[in-house]
Amino acid sequence: MISSKYLTIPRSGNHSILLANQTKQGTVSTVPIYATMDEPSNVYLYLEGSLTIVSLLNNWHSFYSIIGSAAGALTGLMFVVITLIAGDRSQRTRTESGSIAAFGTPTVVHFCASLLVAATLSAPWQALWHASLLLGLSGLGGVAYIIVVIQRTRQQTKYQPVMEDWLWHTIFPLLAYLALITAAIMLPDNPVPALFIIGSATVLFLFIGIHNAWDTVTYLTIERIHQENEGQMSEHDEA
Repeated sequence: MISSKYLTIPRSGNHSILLANQTKQGTVSTVPIYATMDEPSNVYLYLEGSLTIVSLLNNWHSFYSIIGSAAGALTGLMFVVITLIAGDRSQRTRTESGSIAAFGTPTVVHFCASLLVAATLSAPWQALWHASLLLGLSGLGGVAYIIVVIQRTRQQTKYQPVMEDWLWHTIFPLLAYLALITAAIMLPDNPVPALFIIGSATVLFLFIGIHNAWDTVTYLTIERIHQENEGQMSEHDEA
């Protein structure tokens, strides 16, 4: 008789097991459970036609530990970037605040999205649809936020974005959040491909944030050099 909550099954081949089941009338019946190994790390239990995943998220634990650590560290990097911006301007104007809202804040949001996904899929869920619900809501929130970012980008006048900026600040993040929504819908019924889509979207969030942070730093550096050169030329003309 099997008394534990989870079954221990050899990690190869297909197996058929009879599980003792207590009925409402008090009699004991046996229910066949068929366990199969599609991949070396995934165990599936089929109970009366329904699919139950015993341990699937555990296989992604190391992956999301790395993602979560990287997202946390890169979020801290953005504080350094904002400090550079503050040091470059002692007087913060409304236009500059709009530029930060359009180009700086979304980068932190994308890093936090990676951190949220990593935390969600590292939690000990009892059913995958719980994680699916949270991931789907996160994706919907991300899509709504990208719409706001597009409006802010058009309204700010400090910097005129080019095609590369539209790609990395709006289009790529929008695709990543849409992929997160799609994977969240797939997760309860098709967990293996869904988890790979979620993992890809999470990595894309990190690369988007890294690119945008680097873009911000290089832009500020070049602008500061340009302003210093203009100041030197003005002093030379006055002399």
